[in-house]
Amino acid sequence: MSPRAGKNTGPTPHTLAFVESPVQLLNVLEWAYARELHPGEEPGAGLTLVVLSPTDPMTRGQLRRMAELARREGHTVRWEEARGGTTAPFRTIGGLTGLLRRAERMVMGDPFSRYVQLLLTITGASDLVVVDDGTATMEFVGQLARGERLVRWHRKGGRSGPRDLLFGPVSAAARRRLAPGPDRRVEVFSSMPIRQAPDGVTLTPHVFAWTRERFGPPRVKSSADMVGTSLVETGVVDGDRYLEAVRALAGAHGATRYFAHRRESTDKLHRLAVETGLEIVRPDLPLELIARRGPIGRTVLSFPSTVVHTLPLALSGTDVRVAVCDIDPAWLTEHASPRAQGFLSGVTGTARDVHRLAAVSVV
Repeated sequence: MSPRAGKNTGPTPHTLAFVESPVQLLNVLEWAYARELHPGEEPGAGLTLVVLSPTDPMTRGQLRRMAELARREGHTVRWEEARGGTTAPFRTIGGLTGLLRRAERMVMGDPFSRYVQLLLTITGASDLVVVDDGTATMEFVGQLARGERLVRWHRKGGRSGPRDLLFGPVSAAARRRLAPGPDRRVEVFSSMPIRQAPDGVTLTPHVFAWTRERFGPPRVKSSADMVGTSLVETGVVDGDRYLEAVRALAGAHGATRYFAHRRESTDKLHRLAVETGLEIVRPDLPLELIARRGPIGRTVLSFPSTVVHTLPLALSGTDVRVAVCDIDPAWLTEHASPRAQGFLSGVTGTARDVHRLAAVSVV
């Protein structure tokens, strides 16, 4: 394992990237590949990936696998136990402060993250890059363009909580830092269909070139596979309605496997296995890499999520069809954000190269 950021040795890295999920790390590798950022071009010109590790075991496992892929590409990886106790954030930020102030470029996967927003207020980087963190990237760019505060789409509207109020000045400062200016360049590297961007923000297409170069093409099976979602865990979709929708969709299309989202609960997945007969697969890498390595079903079924945008790109040149099933408004919980239905419909409606399915009937 590379040394912790708090034990800085060697030349100052030209680019610091901060990731908190396996998909973010994958998209940093894609960005570096697209930019042809090769460590060793000149002293300090490489990419240093800082993993702000979460506590969830499945996410940590995927991150460790992705970190190893990053090392094979020649990048430096620093693993930070950023959430390992009450003092961990102070140790992490203290150890990173010097690097942040000297780095010329900062790459981030989640501008909604309070950790990342705090780091943004410290960095002296004049070049800021936001790589995809799924469909949240669409919402981030829209909020930035409209000058709104940065709030995740699935959070319910209304009064801010005490933590929101306390963190408000930091979040506002981070949003200002993410606005381009005479001495600050902002790039968004995305595979999402972003239509509205602030003046001065550079939009760079993300086409999964690194993934397609390094993996596959996959062996394609005759059956169908299904992609799970964490919409139940985030309080957007009712659990019973979701289970019935999965059962109906799998039965209609002959799906045999269910690729679990890393945030799906064990109890929910057990119930899905028992009541639908699907084989539950917990991927050890982001689904784009799993699908590209194969084997993968000829049809991949999904509800509105990031994969309806990313899988067609990762599987370009294969015979795999990605099909997306709409979310019926009746499936939403009473706790779902008022923006949820419109956002999910937008995710489906803007997806390219996918087959759109009507919402299945659920009693």
